[in-house]
Amino acid sequence: MRVILNKVGNNAIAVVPPSCTAVICGPHPNSAVKIPVYHTTLESSAASASGVRRSLNAQGKADTIVLVMAGDGGTYDIGFQALSSAVERNEDILYVCFDNEGYMNTGGQKSSSTPLLAATGSTPAGKLSKKKNIIEILAAHDIPYAATATPGHLDDLGRKLDKAIKIKGFRFLCILIPCLDGWGLAEDMGVTSARLAVETGMFPLYEVENGAKYTLNWKSKDKPVNDYLTMQKRYRHLSQAQLDEIQAAVDADWARLQGKINL
Repeated sequence: MRVILNKVGNNAIAVVPPSCTAVICGPHPNSAVKIPVYHTTLESSAASASGVRRSLNAQGKADTIVLVMAGDGGTYDIGFQALSSAVERNEDILYVCFDNEGYMNTGGQKSSSTPLLAATGSTPAGKLSKKKNIIEILAAHDIPYAATATPGHLDDLGRKLDKAIKIKGFRFLCILIPCLDGWGLAEDMGVTSARLAVETGMFPLYEVENGAKYTLNWKSKDKPVNDYLTMQKRYRHLSQAQLDEIQAAVDADWARLQGKINL
């Protein structure tokens, strides 16, 4: 959040649904951040941001950035209808999804962002479906800019924010945020796990412009998924056959992504 807010600057308004971010920002009228924060409902972040955007435009404040900071539950799931509609209208909004792959603020239940076979509060034996590919879904909307990022690659995140801020229309950043408690990580392994997610291909770093131009930002996948999975309690129930299943799925997704990269 600090990196994002420093890049965005003070001429901005944040829209935040119920989430860990809402807790960090604090309740109205107080705030832990230096810009106005509008707390909205879980399902309506993009719709609320659209209203804020149009109000600012009517006041002649088109240069004020409207920034959404939402979790994966409020983005992939409950807020997806509003998100898809705002992208279809190409609202001038910078939308950031903090993706910790579950409803971590309410007990660690699974979301559609939860990866295959990960154990959660509502899938104790492991989630049976794959993680929803939100970037590809939004790319199919011909979104001006969509990208992935992690706190383990802050230079990459900063560059993408600089790029997104200069673009008009809907911009979307999905940032993988390891949840120490929800993932069962050691207290000093948050950044390391974020880096391993990229290095194993579990969470590729790439960007898509206008739904067509794909750029891979971390071009190698040189570590096995076991390096990433075995450090997390949410995967400790898996058999070797299940670990192999995840590796095969990651390999297939990586090959599919490689086929879309614009060389």
